[in-house]
Amino acid sequence: MPKQSAEKAFEQAKERYADYGVDVENAIRQLKKVSLSVHCWQTDDVAGFENQDSALHGGGTAVTGNYFGKARNLAEMRADLEKVFSLMPGSHRLALHAIYGDFGGKSVDRDQVSPEHFASWISWAKKNKVQLDSNSTSFSHPKSDDGFSLASRDKKKRQFWIEQHKRSREIAAALGQAQKTPCIHNIWIHDGDKDLTADRYGYRKILKDALDEVFTVEYPKDRMRDALECKLFGLGSEAYTVGSHEFYYGYALTRGKMLCYDMGHFHPTESVADKISSAFLYFEEMLLHISRPVRWDSDHVTIFNDDVRYLCEELVRTGKWDKAWMGLDFFDGTMNRIGAYTIGSRGVLKGMLAAFLEPLKKLREYEEKGNRFARLALMEEFKTLPLGAVWDYYCESMKAPVDRDIIKNILAYEQDVCRRRV
Repeated sequence: MPKQSAEKAFEQAKERYADYGVDVENAIRQLKKVSLSVHCWQTDDVAGFENQDSALHGGGTAVTGNYFGKARNLAEMRADLEKVFSLMPGSHRLALHAIYGDFGGKSVDRDQVSPEHFASWISWAKKNKVQLDSNSTSFSHPKSDDGFSLASRDKKKRQFWIEQHKRSREIAAALGQAQKTPCIHNIWIHDGDKDLTADRYGYRKILKDALDEVFTVEYPKDRMRDALECKLFGLGSEAYTVGSHEFYYGYALTRGKMLCYDMGHFHPTESVADKISSAFLYFEEMLLHISRPVRWDSDHVTIFNDDVRYLCEELVRTGKWDKAWMGLDFFDGTMNRIGAYTIGSRGVLKGMLAAFLEPLKKLREYEEKGNRFARLALMEEFKTLPLGAVWDYYCESMKAPVDRDIIKNILAYEQDVCRRRV
């Protein structure tokens, strides 16, 4: 679309939204403040660089597909991530796992990983003006192949994982200190049982005590913040997951930690959006992993669907959107991986733009008057207002491609870069 036509479409959209008391320019200003934490593990199908095993195995996760061109080393991963960030309007973050250190080709076990292994990430992040988040890693390791890590009854194994999590937190604090903003450190463990469990309480007591040991050292909040990610079930833990929602809700609330809500970690009919307002009554902030479950926690590429839209709307409606650390979490090896990132990240940003453009004042006015019909009718009407024109304007103003140029852009990168990796 010619520039003049795009500007005209934007001005017309502004007028449409203004009819309902919505300030489009203000919505764009708010959107510029949204910073997504992009997950590094989509680039290489969660393989990592610890030189133990070149592929994800076990631990309640699975990557499907073998599309060509995945990143095989740090240089390729960083090149792909730089490409991804160039396609995202705004300033964003990068989430690392403990298995993505710069190990120099040496075999470094999880309980030996340290901040020095992430020094080159700090340099890369400064160069690319990206801030870093981190995650401990307990899956895909011989010492957790029985389905347990921090909740293991084997004391030696449990101490191994306690040490790994301590070191992972130390790394997060080092990242935060270097970048002068908090590194959000997330803990998710796959611990659980495939079949009926006789001592649910016992495993949860072990996990509680292990976490207390992990959190022995308290780091300043301006360096790092801890989040705990719950799950209903996983591969190999269909009948019982130690780190359930109830477990982590209680633990985080009593220990001053953040909850992490992953959109794929609940029953398919359960809405994470509905949990936001309750959690914010008791927690100052939270971490969100925005994914797309299809029938189960399948980690499909996030899209701008109703689940994402409802989540974003609820964040804005509570007035707490700036207290939610938003991250992506999906891995799909069936398609161009940069394309997957681009669809997922831009889908979430569209969700936030739609939420900022919602006529909240008018909707609440109808609600207070008990006019349920008018409230629902206005919500439906806003689904077809010219969101796309505002989105295009935002992308262009942030020097990012508009949607119609994305396919051509990514296929050119695939031809010039990804095919050479085959």
